[in-house]
Amino acid sequence: MTGQTLLLTAGEPAGIGPDLCLQLADEDVVIVGDPRVLMERAERLSLAVPIDIVDADAPGVHEPGRLRVIAFPFPGAVVPGKLDTANARALLDGLRFAAEACLAEQYHGLVTAPLQKSVVNDAGIPFSGHTEFLAEVTAAAMPVMLLVADSLRVALATTHLPLSAVPAAITEQRLTQVLKVLDHDLRHRFDIAQPSIVVCGLNPHAGEGGHLGSEDDAVIRPVVEALSAAGMNLRGPLPADTAFTPSAGQHDAVLAMYHDQGLPVLKYAGFGHAVNVTLGLPVVRTSVDHGTALDIAGTGKADVGSLRAAVQLARVLA
Repeated sequence: MTGQTLLLTAGEPAGIGPDLCLQLADEDVVIVGDPRVLMERAERLSLAVPIDIVDADAPGVHEPGRLRVIAFPFPGAVVPGKLDTANARALLDGLRFAAEACLAEQYHGLVTAPLQKSVVNDAGIPFSGHTEFLAEVTAAAMPVMLLVADSLRVALATTHLPLSAVPAAITEQRLTQVLKVLDHDLRHRFDIAQPSIVVCGLNPHAGEGGHLGSEDDAVIRPVVEALSAAGMNLRGPLPADTAFTPSAGQHDAVLAMYHDQGLPVLKYAGFGHAVNVTLGLPVVRTSVDHGTALDIAGTGKADVGSLRAAVQLARVLA
């Protein structure tokens, strides 16, 4: 296959994923999803987007204004805004196929529209999210979530954990692995020769010398010092409330310790055009910075900005 053809999974069918895919008919992507859902959604939105069902091994040449779709039909009815657990297994089957096709180098990267984690779990299938699922499928030892908004890049040391479970998950081994993956992919995916990384502390004021928690001095600082001595360009642990300010100096990425430490800053800076990137995988994977937006599915209000940015960044990374 020539060029840079990307796979795009359509995501939760009751959400805005199908709406967004229809808005990308001008992009050279191949959709993994249910053609019937896309046709019904196009009719509902009064969008004249022809749907071509294609073979995964020979998807043909992209024609602007048309969508090529590798069919993964859903067994249950699809109504915008109404989740159905009957469709959860087919949804994951399509995602698994897409990851394996990229792993086999049939396609050059994977872009994912948003999933609804709750409906997959309600179907009796343990599911933490795209990041963990794709790591399992591709046998990646340490996936790292990175959010990108223009020049701001925020990686996470932990992802979808209850806040009460975060301190125990911040270990020297985990931080060392995450920082090595982040440094490696900034070099080899983003083509940054000498990445500069700011490492956030876990506690307020990075522990205030142990008065506000011991993890910063006992766990995070030794990792930063050891990896810095080994040649990485690291600063920290810095208090999270200053790590994103000019006082932290120029940097290529910030490593936050947990989900809601780093992502609010990133989304404030770039919501609507930010991109979620999974580092540490043997394939390129990008996604949107938002959820399924069930309340606006099928209304024509879905903004394609983040998904289009995800497609564009996937091409660069590929």
